[in-house]
Amino acid sequence: MQYQDGAKLDPSQVGSGGGGRRAGGIAVGGGGAIVVVILALVFGLDPSAILAGGGAEEPGPAEPSLQHCQTVEDIENDRNCRYVAYTNSIQAYWQGAMKGYQVTQIHPFTGEVSTACGRATAQVGPFYCPGDMGVYLDIEFLDQLLGQLGAQGGDAAEAYVLAHEFGHHVQNLTGTMEQAQRDRSTGPKSAGVRLELQADCYAGVWFANEKNLPDSPIGDIGEQDLLEAADAARAVGDDHIQRQSGGDVNPDGWTHGSSEQRRHWLQVGYQTGDPNQCDTFGTDDLG
Repeated sequence: MQYQDGAKLDPSQVGSGGGGRRAGGIAVGGGGAIVVVILALVFGLDPSAILAGGGAEEPGPAEPSLQHCQTVEDIENDRNCRYVAYTNSIQAYWQGAMKGYQVTQIHPFTGEVSTACGRATAQVGPFYCPGDMGVYLDIEFLDQLLGQLGAQGGDAAEAYVLAHEFGHHVQNLTGTMEQAQRDRSTGPKSAGVRLELQADCYAGVWFANEKNLPDSPIGDIGEQDLLEAADAARAVGDDHIQRQSGGDVNPDGWTHGSSEQRRHWLQVGYQTGDPNQCDTFGTDDLG
């Protein structure tokens, strides 16, 4: 992935301190929440319930500051500034594509963090909390999580993970998330799986439209970048995670979708470039 020389970054889209204090909400993973999903599949738990909780009572540990990330050139001095670039580009797309889109923040943290969905540790991977509309991730731990599942990694893989979580933000704003979470069933055609696949599709839509964004900090997304993103989607498929955990593939326990389903909907988003084509709730053909 290439970055646009001289492009400005907006670090105001990166939060500081813990998440908000509004109560309620179930944290939603997808591109992340990898270790939690592995544990849930092994022990027969509902992954989303592991992150369920009331409002945050105490602020979390101090978050890594990215406020010094002012231009793309800062990525050379601090690679973590690339997360500001991803965030700025993803939200710039949704601001133009969705009426009423509310710009939110990512919350990088180290170790553990307090959110409106409860406390979480880095082990859960990146996740979205609808209670405070924040995207949370331990940016130092993300590469390790992807590596544990055999993904080749890379900037585009990271951008896919983040774009997926912002897809959940869109679903929260449209009310799709609230409706889907009323159904706590699992399986390859469950509401939870459809929610995750739609977020994958939204990530693909961003990849398709990124090159048309004015003043984007990301200058070019090439074929290799798309392969990295597709490989990350494969690595976080439920069937792949079940195999990685040493168990049998059990579709009845799926909460995020198979590797093939996830790659399919990422591809649908990229090939159409149209979020209206991401209606995973209106089809029986989920890939």
